[in-house]
Amino acid sequence: QVQVQESGGGSVQPGGSLRLSCTASERLFSLSIHMGWYRQAPGKERELVASITAGGGVNYADSVKGRFSISRDNRKRSIYLQMNSLKPEDTAVYYCRIPGRQFDVWGQGTQVTVSS
Repeated sequence: QVQVQESGGGSVQPGGSLRLSCTASERLFSLSIHMGWYRQAPGKERELVASITAGGGVNYADSVKGRFSISRDNRKRSIYLQMNSLKPEDTAVYYCRIPGRQFDVWGQGTQVTVSS
């Protein structure tokens, strides 16, 4: 059973936009503390991009504030990351993370490449 399904990565030119989606199983979604997007660029550590709580509280990395927007649709058990004004330094593998009191589940990752 697939617990976390990510989609929406791809290649785009600088200044372009992409939208990532992450859908969780019913169990994970209902027990999650929050859900978030992380990214890891080659040779760098994995870092938080944005997170959203069950109540809709959001948190962003300083590097993406004003450009990225995280949202959630509880009926679809999904979160989304709208990425605008993309820069080459946004190039990374993006991971969806779903932490709970007794679990910490990561998606398989989706590649985002920003290049001219």
